[in-house]
Amino acid sequence: MAIKFGNIEGKAKKSSVEAYAYKDGDNKIRMVGDVLPRYVYWLTTADGKRVPMECLGFDRDKEQFTNIEKDWIRHYFPDLKCSWAYAVQCIDSDGKVKILNLKKKLFESVMVAAEDLGDPTDIETGWPLCFKKQKTGPLPFNVEYTLQVLKCKPEALTAAQKEAIKDLPSIDDVISRPTTDLQKDFIESRVLENAGGNSVPDEVADEVKELL
Repeated sequence: MAIKFGNIEGKAKKSSVEAYAYKDGDNKIRMVGDVLPRYVYWLTTADGKRVPMECLGFDRDKEQFTNIEKDWIRHYFPDLKCSWAYAVQCIDSDGKVKILNLKKKLFESVMVAAEDLGDPTDIETGWPLCFKKQKTGPLPFNVEYTLQVLKCKPEALTAAQKEAIKDLPSIDDVISRPTTDLQKDFIESRVLENAGGNSVPDEVADEVKELL
């Protein structure tokens, strides 16, 4: 879509939406908007940073692996596996809208609870996501997330919360999908110099705390 000259900024806009930080113990947030289905690979750049790169073989809309688009990660790193990385926007306890990078087992519990409680993202009849984060061992991925169903009681958004999501952008725009060319360019310019560092155990990839 073209933009009128008077409205153009001449540079890429950066999202101001920050990621929700899971807290030890009790957490309470309200999911809003649409859920974004996606899978990501975790790559190590030449300067040592761990970054996510979306699997282009997975179709967000169909929620399945179609492998229609060229996925250059599979070309350059055929042994690298992608991880479940669904996301949604949420209202934190501080009233701010943030990106919630979902945990798979927690989200599965939410889907089961929704069978009785209804859509948790509904403005009027939805319900807050109340859950507990608990360490189960010494390693970073030794974490358990437990949905506290009895605390997840339907309640309408407050006036302040409705104001916070008045101009809520699409999650597809907040977490944009790279093109095949952009993915290839990123790999060749930022990753290949450190190709040996792109091996990570599946259990670690599943429990990375935040998507950048």
